[in-house]
Amino acid sequence: MNMATKAALALALVALAACNNPDKYGKNGGVVDPGGAYGDGGVSQGSINDPNSPAYFNQSIGDMVHFQVDQSTLTDEARGILSQQAQWLNGHGSYAAIIEGHADEQGTREYNLALGARRASAVQEYLISQGVSGSRLRTVSYGKERPLAVCSTEECYSKNRRAVTVISLGAGS
Repeated sequence: MNMATKAALALALVALAACNNPDKYGKNGGVVDPGGAYGDGGVSQGSINDPNSPAYFNQSIGDMVHFQVDQSTLTDEARGILSQQAQWLNGHGSYAAIIEGHADEQGTREYNLALGARRASAVQEYLISQGVSGSRLRTVSYGKERPLAVCSTEECYSKNRRAVTVISLGAGS
């Protein structure tokens, strides 16, 4: 390489290094901080004591419902939680939700993806029946790919048979 090429490369490296801002996204690298442990640098979900906050939705109302083995039928307990979710969503029109369907690790990947999809759809249909606009709801199935617990016992499997309502700002109308 000639001297001009080397100088240009060195200048480019210095320019790129100058663009590096390790605090660009605040403390914690912009990771959501539900508890506010990182002060004003992290993104906070609010207080669980504030009924308008996502933290309240997740902790006080509940963002998760569980299912029986190989089932996508909502239990009475699930309907109770979903009724509260619907009430919160109906009162907070700026939020949208993605409903994640999950399954335990038993069965094939394909079977569990389909089961997760049926579970997410059951939650979506219930929320719509409670007045939540379908344009604010999406579903996704993770099947057995994102377990809460990895194990080989019924107690553990039951934790993974679930649907999770993940809320975010930016609802469609």
